[in-house]
Amino acid sequence: MNWTAIAIFVAALALQPILADSWESNGPDDRAAAADKAAGVEKPAAPTCPADDPKAKEVPEPKAEQAVTHHRLTIGGSTIDYTAVAGTLILRNAEDKPVASVGYVAYTQADVRDPGRRPLTFAFNGGPGSSSMWLHMGALGPRRIVTVDAAPTPPPPYSVVDNEDSILDRTDLVMIDPVGTGVSHAVCGHKDEEFWGVDADLDQVTRFIAQYVTDQQRWRSPKFLLGESYGTTRAAGVVNALQQRWSMAFNGVILASVATDIESLFTVAGNDRPYPLFLPSFAAAAWYHHQISGARDLKSLLDDVRAFALGPYLSALMKGDALTDPERDQLAERLHEFIGLPPDYLKAARFRVSETMFAHRLLAAKELTVGRLDARFTGPSVDPLAKDMHYDPLMTAIAPAFVAAFLDYYYRELNAARERTFKPFNFEIGRHWKWEHKGPLGETPQPIVNTTPDLGHAMTLNPALRTLILNGYYDLATPILATEYTVEHLNLPASLRDHVQMKYYEAGHMMYLHPASLHQMKADVAAFIDAASHHP
Repeated sequence: MNWTAIAIFVAALALQPILADSWESNGPDDRAAAADKAAGVEKPAAPTCPADDPKAKEVPEPKAEQAVTHHRLTIGGSTIDYTAVAGTLILRNAEDKPVASVGYVAYTQADVRDPGRRPLTFAFNGGPGSSSMWLHMGALGPRRIVTVDAAPTPPPPYSVVDNEDSILDRTDLVMIDPVGTGVSHAVCGHKDEEFWGVDADLDQVTRFIAQYVTDQQRWRSPKFLLGESYGTTRAAGVVNALQQRWSMAFNGVILASVATDIESLFTVAGNDRPYPLFLPSFAAAAWYHHQISGARDLKSLLDDVRAFALGPYLSALMKGDALTDPERDQLAERLHEFIGLPPDYLKAARFRVSETMFAHRLLAAKELTVGRLDARFTGPSVDPLAKDMHYDPLMTAIAPAFVAAFLDYYYRELNAARERTFKPFNFEIGRHWKWEHKGPLGETPQPIVNTTPDLGHAMTLNPALRTLILNGYYDLATPILATEYTVEHLNLPASLRDHVQMKYYEAGHMMYLHPASLHQMKADVAAFIDAASHHP
C-alpha cells in the first residue's frame, strides 16, 4: 500500500475548503459548466432516488463499487494469473430502477484471448440467510481455510493456504451474497425484507446474473450454477427463470447437498414423508460411531437400509395406529439394528425420529451430540435430558475459523471497501422467510417450496443442460435418500435421465471439509465442467 499517496490524498481533502474558489474557477468540469451556462445549455441533474432512511431527503443513485487486485495461483502444476474483483452490482427492477446493492467476488483468468469460450460459474450458499463464505473459503476460491477434520478447529492463529483444489483452472467464478448477507442491502427506499422469500430471492439472483453477464460481455460463455443446501433450491429455480425470462441457456447445474424439495426434509406433524428418507443417513452415522453391530461395509449396509426404508418401514408408517403390538415390536427391533437407537425409545417416538432427535440421542450414553450437518462431528450435550439437539457441533467447530479467515482475506488481500459491515450469516432472514413458490407452469403457488419441477422443466426444454449432484453420506440435513427421491421425481423424458450424475463422499453436508472428499469433489466438478462446456 502506498502510504505517501494516501497522505497526499488526505491532505488534499483537508485543504479542500481553502482551495474551493481556485478549483471552481480553474477546474475543467467547472470551465465546461460555465461555458454551457453562457451558451444557455443546462445539463440534466444527476439521478436521485429515495433515501434508505424515510426521514432523509432524496440521495444520489448508488454506484457500483469495485476493488480490483491481481494474483497468481498454481493448480496441478500449472500457474494461473487471475484478477479478483470484490465489488457491488446495483440491481435494477423491471422498471430499470435501482433496488439493491448486491455484493460479490469475481475471479477471472487474465490474458484470455476469447472470454466467450471461457466457462463462467455463479456460486452461492443457502440458509436462507448465509453469505457465500463457506463455498468461497472452503472449496471453490483461490484461498482456503485449513480446519481440523471431524473435530473442533482450535482458536487463532488460523492457517489459510493457496487452494490447489480451486476450480479456477476450469472456470471463471462469481461468488454471490444475496440481500441481507455479506454487504448486500436494499437501496432507494426499498427494504431488505422485500427480498426475503423464495420467489423474490429467485428474481434478485436471476437479475444479478443477467446484469453481470451483460456488464462483463459474457453472453457467449459456457455458464454454470453451483449452489449448496438452500442454494440448490435457489439454483434449480434460477436456471429455469433465466432460461424462460432471459433466454439464457446454461450448460450445467451443480447441486451440493440437495434441498430442492423442502417438505421432504421438514419433520412436522402430519408429514411422514421425511422419516424413511432420513433412514440411510441415520444408519451411516450409527455405523461410523460403532453403534450398530456387524463388520459389514457402509455401501452394502446402505443398500439394505434403502430397501427397508422404502418397503417395510414406509408401509408401517402408512398404517399409523393400525399397527399391531407384534408389528410394533418387530419394527422397533429392525430399526434398532439399522440405526442403533433403543427399541423402547423408537416405540415411544411412534417410529418418527427427526434428525435433531437422532443427533441428540445416538450417543446419549456418552452425553454427546452428533452433528446434524456432518454426523462425524461430536460435542458435549448441553441438556442430556432434552428431546432435541441444542446446537450443531459442526458449526461450533468451524464457524469461527471460516469467519476470521474470510474477513481477513476479504479486507486485507482483496482490499474490499470497509464502509459496510460484512454479514457472514443473518439469522433474521430465516425467521422472516416466505416459503411460497410459484412453479414453472404458473400453477397455484406451493405453500412450501419445491423447485424440483423447475429444474426438470429447464432440463426438458434445454436438452443439453446437465446436472451434477454432490452428496455426503453423513449429512443428516439433506440425506442421500431424500436426494435420490428428488432425482427420481424430476419428471424427465427417458432420453434425458442420464443427464443427471450423482457423486457420493465419505463426509457430510459440507463435504469439502474432508480433505480427501475436497480433492475428489474438485475432480468431479472439473470433469463435469469440461464435458458440459464442449459440444460433441
